[in-house]
Amino acid sequence: MFGGKGGLGKTTFSAATAYYLAKKGKRVLVFSVDPQASLSDIFKKDIFGKGPTEIIPNLYAQEIDADRRVKEYQNEIRQKILTMYGMDKIPEEIESYIQAAAAEPAMEESAIFDEVVDIVVKGGYDYYIYDLVPLGHALYYLSMASVYDAWIDKITNLRQQMREYDQVAAVIRRDKDLDEDAILNELLYIKDRINKSSGILTDKKQTAFFFVLTAEQMIINDTQKAAQLFAKFDVPLSGYIINRVLPEELKGQNIPEYLRNRFTMQDKYLKVIEETFQGQILASVAEMERDVTGIPMIEKVAKSMFGDV
Repeated sequence: MFGGKGGLGKTTFSAATAYYLAKKGKRVLVFSVDPQASLSDIFKKDIFGKGPTEIIPNLYAQEIDADRRVKEYQNEIRQKILTMYGMDKIPEEIESYIQAAAAEPAMEESAIFDEVVDIVVKGGYDYYIYDLVPLGHALYYLSMASVYDAWIDKITNLRQQMREYDQVAAVIRRDKDLDEDAILNELLYIKDRINKSSGILTDKKQTAFFFVLTAEQMIINDTQKAAQLFAKFDVPLSGYIINRVLPEELKGQNIPEYLRNRFTMQDKYLKVIEETFQGQILASVAEMERDVTGIPMIEKVAKSMFGDV
């Protein structure tokens, strides 16, 4: 997983890492839940909402269409209500609630989280590279596993307690037989999926989380705070990558004053980064001459990160 504030290069490094591993013969899926469709831009290929799409041999990319996933999510809810309660159609008041819930941010986040669980639990790849949304949202996604787990525990306990209230239950189901086990099994199924995905995301042997940052004071401060928050969710923090480092060879050349000032600022904050994240800086990637889009530029970044590809 690559994380950091927006615009620092998470997608670039995700694509470059995926490219590097694919070239090493590994089957790789790089995927994003960011609605801005950055992977489509960097690979110069429309992959939004199309499922895993082959970019080069061994390398697949996927961008989740949140709107479509919400609609699928709604249909799943409708079908489960019909099946569990033996109904012929969804009652109007429940349908109104389902429609209204789709407009809530929590519905979109839940649907996307469910899709991420699907991707991770399904298997089929040697490596998954998760291009996370900006830090605030990323923390929310990573916390959802523990939140859902606690919520489902409570709902499951309530569901079990309902068995004690036969009279109330009979009124709720309008004297129709209700398969209690179907509802409990559904809750336990969701809980199992969440635990599996959470277990993978926090497994230090399987998962690595990298922060992307630049040599700027505000970015350093925000990254330091975020790292502390991520640690609370047991995310395996594996190190930091500094992006957009001005090439040292420019210093001896006749460069504009603006650029000289940038070098002075950069040198100052590179020292701060070294002191703040001692021994955890894994790579420094130079500022590229143009936007990183297309395979040749992705390969260039991969070489900067990993050496020969």
